[in-house]
Amino acid sequence: MAKFTDFNFKLLVIEQLMYSDETLTPKFNLAERLGVDNPFGYAVARELDYTVLPEARAHFEALEISDELLATAEELIADGGNEVYNECAPMWDGEDDLFDVYSLDDLALLPNLKRIAGAEEGILAVPDKLDILAARGIAVD
Repeated sequence: MAKFTDFNFKLLVIEQLMYSDETLTPKFNLAERLGVDNPFGYAVARELDYTVLPEARAHFEALEISDELLATAEELIADGGNEVYNECAPMWDGEDDLFDVYSLDDLALLPNLKRIAGAEEGILAVPDKLDILAARGIAVD
């Protein structure tokens, strides 16, 4: 099983495989995990503002993704509106660096990655990110 070095990069991969392609199952649902109807209210009541809830972090950190499944990822979307972010931090508004990716070392885990949508935006907070992606033949937009 693949081991990621950047948790937030792993979340980009999970977004694609779990919430877009629906090939990584079962789909994580924070409300079900917490046993509540309103994860936002749960976070507010516990003053978990703008943080990844421990239950979500534990789940996604422990989540194993096979090399075969990783090989199916051809595109990632680096967007503050990703569903996985809402499942991790229901109060997050996209205005801080909570989900910024600081390393692209995990690109090696995705041998067939061809494109990263939103790579020019702030979520990919890696110096020289465009040069790194271009050197790997990964298109950006």
